[in-house]
Amino acid sequence: MMNWDDVRYFLAAARGGSVRAAAGRLGVNHATVLRRIAQLEERLGTQMFERLPSGYRLTAAGEEVLELAEQMEASSHQLETRVFGRDQSVRGLLRVTLPPFLATHLLMPDLADFARVHPDIEMEIVSTGEVANLTNREADVAIRIVSDRKTLPLNLHGLKGPELFAGIYMSPDLLAAWRTGAPDPIRPIVIGGQGVPNWADEGEVRATGVPFRTPDAEAQIAAARQGIGMTKLPCFVGDADRLLARVPGIDLKAHATLWLLTQGETRKAKRVRLFTEFVSRRLGAYAPLLAGLSMSRD
Repeated sequence: MMNWDDVRYFLAAARGGSVRAAAGRLGVNHATVLRRIAQLEERLGTQMFERLPSGYRLTAAGEEVLELAEQMEASSHQLETRVFGRDQSVRGLLRVTLPPFLATHLLMPDLADFARVHPDIEMEIVSTGEVANLTNREADVAIRIVSDRKTLPLNLHGLKGPELFAGIYMSPDLLAAWRTGAPDPIRPIVIGGQGVPNWADEGEVRATGVPFRTPDAEAQIAAARQGIGMTKLPCFVGDADRLLARVPGIDLKAHATLWLLTQGETRKAKRVRLFTEFVSRRLGAYAPLLAGLSMSRD
C-alpha cells in the first residue's frame, strides 16, 4: 500500500518539476524530498522520474501514478473537509486568506477583535494576492475582491459583501503645486508592467509624465505620498490616508465587490460560521467607507 505522506512529495515534485520546487512548496529541505520519492519508487518497484539537467520529468510509470495520486489527494481533502465540517467547537485552527490591502488597511482591527472574543481559536491569516484553493483546504475562509461574479467557482458558498469603489489620489502638496501652475510633470504611478492608465487624462489634473512603476501596493502608496505623481487606490485606503488627497474632477468608480467564500462542508464548522457572521457585519458597517462616502472608519 502506498504511503500517502510519500505521495504528497511525489505530487509536489511532479507539479513543480524539480526537487527544489517541491521542497519550497512543502516547507522541507531538499534531502527530505529525495528520500521520500526514493521510498515511494522502491515500494512501487519502478522509476517515476527522469532526472534531467532542466529538472524532473515523469516517466510513463510516473504519469500513471500521477493520475492515481491525484485521486488519493482529492479523497484525502474530501475526508478532511467532511470531518472539519462536523466540528462544532470554538477551539482549533481557522485559516483565513485575504488580499494584503484588506488585511493591513481595513480588517486587521476586526480580526484582532475576533481573536479577543474567541481566544481558543487559533487564527492563521494568509495575506496574499494569490487565490487559495478552499476545496484543497489551503484556507477555510477567503475574503476576495471580485470584479465579475461569474468567475466565482460554483462549488463555493458565497456571502456577498459591499461594493468597493476606487478613486485617484496624489499628495496634497503636489495638488497645491499644480493649482499654482507648477510646470513639473505629474506621473501616473502604476504596479508592475502597466502602461499609461485610462484615468491619466480624465480629471482636472492630467498625468503627463511617463509611468512610475512600483513592485507592489505599499510602494505604490509610498510613491504617491512622496509627490511623484497620482495613482488609483481603493477609497478605503486613499480616503483614510492624511498624506493623500483625491484628484478633483474624476468620478468614483465601482471597482469590485467583496465576497466571503467558504467550501460546502467547511462552512458548517462552528468557528467558520462565527467568523463569517462576524466579518460580514463589520464589512456591512464599512459600506460607506468602501464606497468613498465616508472619509473615516468611524
